[in-house]
Amino acid sequence: MAKQPSLTQSMSELHTWAGLVLGWVLFAIFLTGTLAVFDKELNWWMQPELRGTGQSQAEAVQVAEDWLRANHAGASAWNIGLPSERGPDLSVSAGEQRRGERTYLDASTGELVEPRDTAGGSFFFRFHYTLHMGRDLGVWIVGLAAMAMLVAIISGIIIHKKIFKDFFTFRPGKGQRSWLDGHNASAVLLLPFHLMITYTGLVIFFLIYMPAASDALYNGDRQAMFRDLRPGAEQHQPQQGQQGQGQAERGERAQVAERGERSGQGEHVEQATRGEAPARGEGRAPRTVEAPPAQMLPLARFIALGEAHYGAGMLSSVSVSNPDRANAQVEVRPMLGSRIELTKGESMAFNAITGEVTRVSDPSRPTLLTQKVMAGLHFAQFGGYPMRWLYFICGLISCAMIASGLVLYTVKRRRQAKVSATWLRQADWINTTVVAGLMVACVAMLWANRLLPVELAERSEWEQRVFFGSWLLALLHARVRTPARAWIEQLAAAGLLLLTLPLLDRALAASAADVLRLSVDATSAACGVLLLWASWRVAHQPAAAERAAPRKAPKPAKPRPEPAGAQS
Repeated sequence: MAKQPSLTQSMSELHTWAGLVLGWVLFAIFLTGTLAVFDKELNWWMQPELRGTGQSQAEAVQVAEDWLRANHAGASAWNIGLPSERGPDLSVSAGEQRRGERTYLDASTGELVEPRDTAGGSFFFRFHYTLHMGRDLGVWIVGLAAMAMLVAIISGIIIHKKIFKDFFTFRPGKGQRSWLDGHNASAVLLLPFHLMITYTGLVIFFLIYMPAASDALYNGDRQAMFRDLRPGAEQHQPQQGQQGQGQAERGERAQVAERGERSGQGEHVEQATRGEAPARGEGRAPRTVEAPPAQMLPLARFIALGEAHYGAGMLSSVSVSNPDRANAQVEVRPMLGSRIELTKGESMAFNAITGEVTRVSDPSRPTLLTQKVMAGLHFAQFGGYPMRWLYFICGLISCAMIASGLVLYTVKRRRQAKVSATWLRQADWINTTVVAGLMVACVAMLWANRLLPVELAERSEWEQRVFFGSWLLALLHARVRTPARAWIEQLAAAGLLLLTLPLLDRALAASAADVLRLSVDATSAACGVLLLWASWRVAHQPAAAERAAPRKAPKPAKPRPEPAGAQS
């Protein structure tokens, strides 16, 4: 009877395969997530036509108001994106313009600015949680990888009995032992960060991953659930102890909708239930009378009122509905980083004529607050730049941990003669492509931003084609080169591209230099030096390669000669 493996052995096997199978996906998630920590800074770097003027938000909003009144006086709404520390651009839109259709202005002169079309740092943010596979499929794959990460973390804790001793142990130049020491040290150092970032990433999409509770309580009506979660919703609920009253009301609405369908009005009833307007020409409500003209208070006044509530410099945008009308309303929104709770969707509204506060967001209910705090922890939307740099460094170390674990698998298995050489070769080139090749692709996209013609049609799509094309070339390169040479050459290529990126920036966009863009250049050069050092280390460790060779079977011991007189 075969001996049952111990708990440690079982957890070791689980750790190995959970980390390997989805480790490739996890590296892509962590690398693009690390870059997305500075997504707005990358957006600014990738549009050198934009200039920071140092204007305050009150001065900038006055420039935007003058431009909108001169060019869109009769629009139904004005929207103004305010300059901030992370993105000093001033943008405006009017009427029913979509969110992406913004007009950029010089915050000091009010002149139009036309920046180049670019995928920007937002590409890395979207790739981080969708893998460029569409929101539905991508979110599910990322969720599966996050669960595998949790499994790898917990199983790793179980198998490392001397976890704190491993943190202080590192033996360089020892081949497999060095890879294991580096993997263990980085994992133990950032264990709280890994648990936090993985779990909070799952919590962000909890309604997608675990919809059973909301479907059971709200019959699949997500909008009803969001209305109940909205701050202050409990004040509007009837003070009765009857259980299931909400479900009964929703059931009545469903019956009304069913009766409406039989009478030919089901579509209108369903739209009204969801808060939608009937189709044009059907069930049209009486036309509303346009409010008379009226003089609004300067928008700079509302900046001061918003800053008094949210804090100085903590506003992200201002919107005006029915500008210069008696029913005009001004709405100010805070930046996401105003506090640890994610403030997306929060706003403060004023009467634009009198300046009276008409709406202030109530504190979030405990259930929603819990989810928003976890989302805020994941997005690092608090603590300013010190917290962002901490997340960025932790992200880089996490990438090194995942990469060392992937390499450790192939180094360890190569010493075992029973392992298939074909499988190891496949794992080698996938490791190289995912780790080094993805870094080459990311920096190639930054190069494309500077080298592609500014007037090129579909320019942002071409930047993404350069990204995926470079990644494909890295895969082909890893297939035709030996594992060691592929690692050395791709790490060196990524390092050289990063190190020389500031030179390219100075050559093609020297006039756009400012603190943010120079910080991106300096970080790029530092990362380039780090990758070149890694390439040099791999190239100058032949002894480690020799130790990674399969172990030879031990020779049988020679028989000892018997002492004289022992024979009878």
